[in-house]
Amino acid sequence: MARTPRMAQIEALLAEDPDDAFLRYGLAMEHASAGDDAACVEVLRDLMARTTASPYIPAFLQCAQALLRLERTDEAADILRRGIQAAREAGDTHAEGEMQALLAMVE
Repeated sequence: MARTPRMAQIEALLAEDPDDAFLRYGLAMEHASAGDDAACVEVLRDLMARTTASPYIPAFLQCAQALLRLERTDEAADILRRGIQAAREAGDTHAEGEMQALLAMVE
């Protein structure tokens, strides 16, 4: 897939601050919007690896959804389980519920 101007802008900002979780998440969403779910998953996995101490909860749901679009159900279920645990530990009951509902649909 071709890079969009928005992707280029986000990548330039990430070059200045590579650990900015919001920017990295935005880049993943740009890939998803462009129809490149594989790149979306790659960026979100990188985001999750960078934020293990304080997980960026939305990344888990979006990664699982992209994996499902790629028909990688087992991987999506694994990400959802990890996301549910992270949301529970963070006290984010809304995200936890969303991910539990999606996990119930794929299992």
